[in-house]
Amino acid sequence: MGGLILGIEHLLISLSIVLIFIRSVDASDLVKDVINLSNLFDEIVNWVGPANIVHLVTNNAANYVAARRILCGKYRNISWSPCVAHCLNLIFKEIGKMDHVDKFAKRASKITVFINNYVALQAWLRTKKNWTEIVRLGPTRFATIFIALGSLKEHKHDLQALVTSKFYVESRYAKDKKVKTVVKIILDNQFWNDCHVIVHIMPPLIHLLRIVDSDEKPAMGYVYDAMYRTIDGIKKKKFKDKKRLWERYVNIIKDHWDTQFYRDIHATAYWLNPAFQYNSSTLNKRLKTQSAVTDVIE
Repeated sequence: MGGLILGIEHLLISLSIVLIFIRSVDASDLVKDVINLSNLFDEIVNWVGPANIVHLVTNNAANYVAARRILCGKYRNISWSPCVAHCLNLIFKEIGKMDHVDKFAKRASKITVFINNYVALQAWLRTKKNWTEIVRLGPTRFATIFIALGSLKEHKHDLQALVTSKFYVESRYAKDKKVKTVVKIILDNQFWNDCHVIVHIMPPLIHLLRIVDSDEKPAMGYVYDAMYRTIDGIKKKKFKDKKRLWERYVNIIKDHWDTQFYRDIHATAYWLNPAFQYNSSTLNKRLKTQSAVTDVIE
């Protein structure tokens, strides 16, 4: 259901917010339609006190979005934003459903299944220096699939060394027709080039997911900056401004940012964050957020 960020003592100038976790609600037997959700949120708002609530966070499902419209229409002082982790997972899901990524992931999955099916092959690989286990690709289309592809890429040379080794060539596995198909994938340079491109896109997004999903520090003041760093990093650092390589991925990210992520409260938290407020390199971005700051204060 998300959570409520409550400001018991909040100064308008410093936007100092006290975070309090009040209670959990067992809504497992509740039909989560718009009316029930808005009534549930309204009950909590009245229990806490509307004047004490600064910010409401929910996932981005249509029923939650509609419920927040009702609630925020009734209590104009409450700001709302979708769960950033949920929005990021939707980005991972959409990229994972792209035809070329989906086909690539299925080929990569054959490699992990091949390795995990044979104990002898695993034992041979574990003798390699600094070997770590390959992360399995699951059926999910969220972040884990890209983490698994990154793990596979790190083991490229060890896998190629395995299937060209005397140990493997003379083994019974080398005669299996299904295994020969997997070996072709492992020795296919184009496969690894595709892996390199896909894996290059994901680290900035995964890093952002770790920021917003961490309990170690408040993420609110970093979301705005982190998203722009993510897009800029993919364009310039990862693909050296080669538009044909990054365009379709960045379009997905920007579409979700523009329609779901971006909220004035994120821009305001960025503007008020001392890490950016006193950094001359962020001046242009701060100027773009001033209207959002005014709107939040009003």
